[in-house]
Amino acid sequence: MLNLISARYISLLGFLLGITPSLFAQSFTIAIAPPPLVVYEQPPCPYDGYFWIPGYWAYDGDEGYYWVPGYWAEPPQPGFLWTPGYWGYAGGFYGWHAGYWGTHVGYYGGINYGYGYFGRGFCGGRWEGGAFHYNTAVWRVNSSIVHNTYVDRNVINNNTVVNNHVSFNGPGGVDARPTAAEEAAVHENHIEATDRQRVHENEARRDPNQRYSANHGQPNTAVQSTAVGNNEAQHPAVEHHQPERPAVEHHQPENAAVEHRQPAHVAVEHRQPAHAAVVHHQPEHAAVAHHAASHPSQPHPAKHSGGGEKKEKK
Repeated sequence: MLNLISARYISLLGFLLGITPSLFAQSFTIAIAPPPLVVYEQPPCPYDGYFWIPGYWAYDGDEGYYWVPGYWAEPPQPGFLWTPGYWGYAGGFYGWHAGYWGTHVGYYGGINYGYGYFGRGFCGGRWEGGAFHYNTAVWRVNSSIVHNTYVDRNVINNNTVVNNHVSFNGPGGVDARPTAAEEAAVHENHIEATDRQRVHENEARRDPNQRYSANHGQPNTAVQSTAVGNNEAQHPAVEHHQPERPAVEHHQPENAAVEHRQPAHVAVEHRQPAHAAVVHHQPEHAAVAHHAASHPSQPHPAKHSGGGEKKEKK
């Protein structure tokens, strides 16, 4: 009962302040240990420079623990690495320590999240000259898109603390203490999780199938294969390359309605001025060109707006 009172009080306080409940921004003290980590297969990195954020159990004051799927995310700036959050036991309760971005990976409770986060440090890759290089012995990538890669298998054995899927630090969980380097990283300048990361967590919170009470440790979505926070502006050719097509289609029905009175046929054959010569029996194309110039004032394109051809990708 105490764990629910504590968690619900914090959630209510956040609600009154207009804050969306999130483990990134708030602290929870809970008397029930989080479930074991979900076992999953990492999807390939879809974009160059993206980072793998391991899945974790988050907590909601009303619904209890829920699984936040692992995902690929864009770092807030070059040179930054992700330190995962973790659950730690102290004073009879389990508390959440939020993850963060920084120039070094700090202490994350010794939790073996896998895929580069084996309990100590990080071995999924490294920054070189403003570009991130992926260790494909640890992280999966789409080789047709990601080309900065290398292979280092030694780091796996050197950084692994334990591999029993325990999700918390403390009695009955992982017994690990921060190293001097990890403690130093804690005091460096950090950036909290990005807005898109928060949105991702809140989406998991709203999904009933992600709750432990419903899935018993086997959520429907263990990982998200698409990237979180993908900047759509990076792909303008996919989203915005078709607006020019209706403009081409609108120019032709003017001649079609006046000269041929067959708009459906001419709309397809609009790039062949030879049709005008056949209809008027005038081999001189200049005469046809004069007719086309004389009719812009007649707003016939309204009958052929191109609505069936225009596509908009959502």
